[in-house]
Amino acid sequence: MKKLLLYYSIVATLLFIVCVVLLRHRNIEVARLRNNNEALTSETQLYKTRLNESAASVVALQLRIDEFRKQHAEDTKRIKALGIKLRRMESVATTATESKTEFVAPRRDTVILQDTLSLFRWSDSWVSIEGRVRNDEVECHIESIDTLRQIVHRVPRRWWFIRYGTKAIRQDITSSNPHTRIVYTEYIELPKRRRYNRP
Repeated sequence: MKKLLLYYSIVATLLFIVCVVLLRHRNIEVARLRNNNEALTSETQLYKTRLNESAASVVALQLRIDEFRKQHAEDTKRIKALGIKLRRMESVATTATESKTEFVAPRRDTVILQDTLSLFRWSDSWVSIEGRVRNDEVECHIESIDTLRQIVHRVPRRWWFIRYGTKAIRQDITSSNPHTRIVYTEYIELPKRRRYNRP
C-alpha cells in the first residue's frame, strides 16, 4: 500500500511539474502574441531629436524562425546568400531613408574645341555634388554619407507611477545626415528559446 501511495505521489508530482511548465510556456506565448499584435497595429513613430536629427521608433516583432521564414521569404533568401544560418540569427532590422537637398552652385564655363562646357560643384559635410552641362546634356555625380544609429531598449510596464517588467522591446534609429529623412523601420527579434528550430 505504501509503495502504491509513493507511486501515486511521484506521478502526481510529475503531472504538476508538467502542468506548471506548460502553463508558463502558454503565458510566454500569449505575451509574445500580444506584443506582436501591438507591433503590427502601431505605426512607426517618425520624429526629430533634440539635435535636430531624423529619428524613428518602432515596437519589435518577436517571431519564431518558422514564422520569419514564411513571412519574410525575400529576407530569408538574402540571409542565406550571406552564408548565415537562420538558427544563429539574433535579430533583423530594416530601415528605409530618403535624402533630399537643395543647393545653389556657381557655374564655370570652359571652352573645349569650340564647345562650351559648364562645370559646377557643391558640397557640405554629408553630400558632395559635381556636374557638367554640355549642350543639352547634364552629367551629375552625387555622393551622400549617412550614419544610422540603432538603439534597442525595453519599455517597462506601468501601474500608476510604478514601472516593472517589460511591456515591449523598441528600436529607435537616428540619422546623422540632415538631408536624410527616415521613412520606414522594422525590427524583428528571434527569441533564444526558439533557436533549436531547423533552418
